[in-house]
Amino acid sequence: MSRHRIVRTMDYNDEYDGYDDIYGHSVEDDHLSISPTDAQQWLYDRARGQQSISAFISKNKDIQEEEDDEEDEDAAFQKARRDSESFQMPQLDEIEQAKLSSCVDEVRSVVGDAVSERRIVETSMKFDYDMQKILDEILNEETKSAKPAANRIKVPAASVLPKSSSKTAPTPPPKISLKEPRRGFEIASPKVPSSPVVSGRNTPVDMTPDDISRSSASLFKVSKEQALRNARQLYEKERADQKSHIHMIVIGHVDAGKSTLMGHLLYDTGNVSQRVMHKHEQESKKLGKQSFMYAWVLDETGEERARGITMDVGQSRIETKTKIVTLLDAPGHKDFIPNMISGATQADVALLVVDATRGEFESGFELGGQTREHAILVRSLGVNQLGVIINKLDTVGWSQERFNEIVTKLKSFLKQAGFKESDVSFTPCSGLTGENLTKQAQESALTSWYSGPHLLDVIENFKIPERAIDRPLRMSVSDIYKGTGSGFCISGRVETGVLCLNDKVLVGASREQAQVKSLAMNDFPQTSVFAGDQVSVTLPALDINNVTVGCIICDPQTPIPVTTRFQARIIVFNVKVPITMGFPVLLHHQSLIEPAVVCKLTASIHKSTGEVVKKKPRCLGNNSCALVELETSRPICIERYADFKELGRVMLRVAGVTIAAGMVTKIR
Repeated sequence: MSRHRIVRTMDYNDEYDGYDDIYGHSVEDDHLSISPTDAQQWLYDRARGQQSISAFISKNKDIQEEEDDEEDEDAAFQKARRDSESFQMPQLDEIEQAKLSSCVDEVRSVVGDAVSERRIVETSMKFDYDMQKILDEILNEETKSAKPAANRIKVPAASVLPKSSSKTAPTPPPKISLKEPRRGFEIASPKVPSSPVVSGRNTPVDMTPDDISRSSASLFKVSKEQALRNARQLYEKERADQKSHIHMIVIGHVDAGKSTLMGHLLYDTGNVSQRVMHKHEQESKKLGKQSFMYAWVLDETGEERARGITMDVGQSRIETKTKIVTLLDAPGHKDFIPNMISGATQADVALLVVDATRGEFESGFELGGQTREHAILVRSLGVNQLGVIINKLDTVGWSQERFNEIVTKLKSFLKQAGFKESDVSFTPCSGLTGENLTKQAQESALTSWYSGPHLLDVIENFKIPERAIDRPLRMSVSDIYKGTGSGFCISGRVETGVLCLNDKVLVGASREQAQVKSLAMNDFPQTSVFAGDQVSVTLPALDINNVTVGCIICDPQTPIPVTTRFQARIIVFNVKVPITMGFPVLLHHQSLIEPAVVCKLTASIHKSTGEVVKKKPRCLGNNSCALVELETSRPICIERYADFKELGRVMLRVAGVTIAAGMVTKIR
C-alpha cells in the first residue's frame, strides 16, 4: 500500500524537467561547431550562384536556340493541326470530287502527315490535279522551310582546333542533303495507303495504265522477272498437260456419316490399302466401334476416335478421269463450326451429307441443326455447286417415298439459300455398305426406282470454277509450322494470282517484306503455284510475330488494304437479340477470327433490289438486309467484294451461332 501511495503522489513535472530543452534539437548542437572555412565551402552564396548560372547560359547559347526552335516547330505543328481540323472539303460535282480525292490520297502517300489537308486541297485545285506540279509546289515549300534549320548548324570553335589548323583553309560548314521523299510507305508501318492499282479504289480517273504501272512499281522494288511475268502464259505452259485440280468439302449434321462415306470412297478408289483397312477394322472391333472403321481413315487423332466425332478438317486426295480432287472432311458438331468455316474457305464445291434415318434428318434440318447452317455457310462463302448425298438409305429399306420426302424439303430450302436448281444434285447411297459409291447401284430395292449417277460420277461432273490467275497475288494463311530447314513454313490457299520461287511478298497487316525460299503442294516441290492451289511456303528471315493464322500474303506492287473499319452489306439470319449499334460479334474472314463491333447501322435495304428502305435503323431483326459498319480492335487485311470476290466475304457469329453473312462494300 505504501508503494502505491508513492506512485500516486509523485510529481511527474519535476521528474522530466530536463527533457524540455532537448526535445526538437540535435543532440550534437551543444558539442560541435562549424569553422568559417567549412561554412564558405558548404553554405550557398546567392551572388556567386547567379554569376555561375549566367556564365553557363552564355557558354551554351545553342541549347537555348534549340529550345526556341522546338517551340517554334511545336507552334507550327499545332497551327497546321488546327488548320486541318477546321478545314472542310469544297462542294464539287462527282467527277471533280473523285479527281480531288484521288489526288489528295496520292499526295498524302508521298508527303505523309507533315502537310495540312487545306494546303493539299488548295494546291491540287490550283494546278488542276496535275500530280507533278502539285508535288513540286509542296515539296519545294518544305525544302525552303528546312533551310533555316540547316543554317543553324554550328561550326566547331577555333579554340578547340589544333594550332596547325590556323594556317590551312577554314573548314566549310557541312552541307545538309535534303533527301527527296520516297513515294510509298514504310514496310513496318500499320497505317499504309491502299493499293493505287486496283480499279475503283484510290485510282485517279485520268491515270493511264502506264501511269498506274509506274506508280505501283514505286512502292516496292521487285525483280524484273516478277514485275513483267505473264501469269496466264506460265499457267498454260506448266499445267496444260495436267488434270484440273478442285477442292471439295464434305458438310452436314453430326453423325450423318460424312467420315464413313469418304473413308469408304477412298478405300474403293484404291487410295487406302487393304492392310491399313484391316488394321482399322481390328482396332475398332476392340473398342466396340466396328462401324467406325471407315471413318478412322480420316479421323486420325486419338480423341476423335475415342469420341466418335470429327473435330478438325481432315484432308485426303482422290483422282478421277479428268480431275484431281482434294477432299476436306469438315466436322459436323456445332462446337467446331469455326474449323468448318476455315475448311469451307478453301473449297470450290461441296457435298452435303444428310442422314435418311427417320428422326435423324429432321433433327439436323430443324432450326439450330447443322444441315441448315452448313448449307447457308458454304453458300455465303462463295460455293455454288452442291451435291446432296442422302446417306444411310439402307436403314429405311431404300424407300423411294423417304428419298422424295427429303428431296422436296431440301430443294425448297436450298433455293432460298441461293443455290440454283441446275447446280444441285441428289444421290442416294450408303457409306457403310458402299452401295452406289463408285459403281452403279446393285441393290434391287434401289435399282427399281433409281438409275442416276453414283457418287464418283457426281464428283466427276462438278465444273471447274474460273481461276483468277491474272489478278494480283493474294494468299490466305491457314496454318503456321516449323519446317525442316531454315525459317518456318506457312500453308494456305492461293486465292488469286501466281507465286513463284524467289518472289518477294508482303506479309499481313505489318507489311513486312519476305522472299519465297521454297514452294510445295501435296508434299511435292513446285517452282510455281497458281490461284486455287493449297500450298506450303517457306519464308526465311521473317519475324514469326508478324504472321498469324488468317493473315494475307500479297503482291508488293499491289498491296492489300489494311484497315480497322469497313462497311458491309449483310443478311441477318435468326437472332435471339436484335442487332443494334455497339453489338459485339466474332468476325470470320477466310481463316481469320477477330472480335469486332457493329459500330454503325447505315441503312436497311431491300434483299432483291438493293434499294434503301430506311436510313439509320435502330435495330436489325431476323431475315433483314442492311448496310452496316464494322470495327475491329486490330488492323486486318481485307478487300472489297467488287475488287476481289474471294476476299470480300465475311461471316458474323455470336455465342456459337452464325447470325449474319455479308460482302464488303467500302473500306474506310
